[in-house]
Amino acid sequence: MSDVDVRVKKGVGELQAVPPRLNRVAPASRLRAVPVLMTLIMLVLASIATRVLWQAYMVAPWTRDGTVRAYIVTVAPEVAGRIVKLPVADNQFVHKGDLLMVIDPANYAIMADQAEAAVTQERANADNARREARRGAQFTNLETSEEEKPTYASGAQAAEAAYQQAVANLARARVDLQRTSIRSPVNGYVTNLLAQLGDYANVGQIKMSLVDADSFWIDGYLEEIDLQAIQQYDPASIRLMGYSGVVHGHVDSIARGINVANAQPDQAGLALVNSIFTWVRLAQRVPVRIHIDQVPDDVRLVQGMTASVEVYRDDEPAQHRANHLRPVQFTAQSELRGGAGVHWPERRRSFPGAVQVPEVSLDGKTFTLNQ
Repeated sequence: MSDVDVRVKKGVGELQAVPPRLNRVAPASRLRAVPVLMTLIMLVLASIATRVLWQAYMVAPWTRDGTVRAYIVTVAPEVAGRIVKLPVADNQFVHKGDLLMVIDPANYAIMADQAEAAVTQERANADNARREARRGAQFTNLETSEEEKPTYASGAQAAEAAYQQAVANLARARVDLQRTSIRSPVNGYVTNLLAQLGDYANVGQIKMSLVDADSFWIDGYLEEIDLQAIQQYDPASIRLMGYSGVVHGHVDSIARGINVANAQPDQAGLALVNSIFTWVRLAQRVPVRIHIDQVPDDVRLVQGMTASVEVYRDDEPAQHRANHLRPVQFTAQSELRGGAGVHWPERRRSFPGAVQVPEVSLDGKTFTLNQ
């Protein structure tokens, strides 16, 4: 359509310019409604984001002050001697019962042979003393006096005691000989290995330490104001610094005591009370022990690593959740994915008709949730 409509009047033959008709106003109204709609959408998204952040940072207990923990087993010889065999290296994984080091067994083997010879000698003395005692008991008063008869019996008892002592010495010598071979008491990693082949090891001197691979857990130091929302067996997620994967676990227990600075006495025995600001009250942090249920394949657990811990609220009572657990058996021991020492139970989603159900571990035992 042109800008000006031209209308031809019949019979007159003249042209008359007619002003253009106004276009529809609907497109302009829709354009004016777009900013309003966008504003409403942004408000809704901001509300959702605010709620999510509020739930994450204010409702759900969480802390960046978390630490990966594990039990450390110190290895110290129970017999002294020179190290003649050291088949392990620093940071090596060892299984329970694997050989760690060997103390020179030559002297202890000689002492065991000597103790065995002493047992043979004392056994012969004890047998001879018993025979003398039986014969002395048959003597008449003409052959011996009444005062000498008890000496035969006491001599036999003394010989028997010497024989028992020799047997004990032999057992001790054999134990010392066995202790020259030091074996790993746990599945774990050799750490901070200071012993070297040829070093002289004294009794009780720590030569290496083992990180127990079966004992990893997380300590989350949460503020006391968050403890009311935490219950035993509540699910938790752990993020380790340097890893993008999430470690899953659950609340195992909450510590019942922390250090109280005001309870420490000074040198005079008086109470040492710290000054405080009355308008500022800092919440104490309480250790919350998190049991590890699942570790991603690319995560390597290391004692002392920094972790962020978030505990999810679960409205189901803890006792009711515990009653849904039944024990199952572990599979064969092997090196843990990501760097620990056993197979952690897999956390699997349960679907309708599925046979497998989720597993969790509590106090060293594995439990499966009943469907």
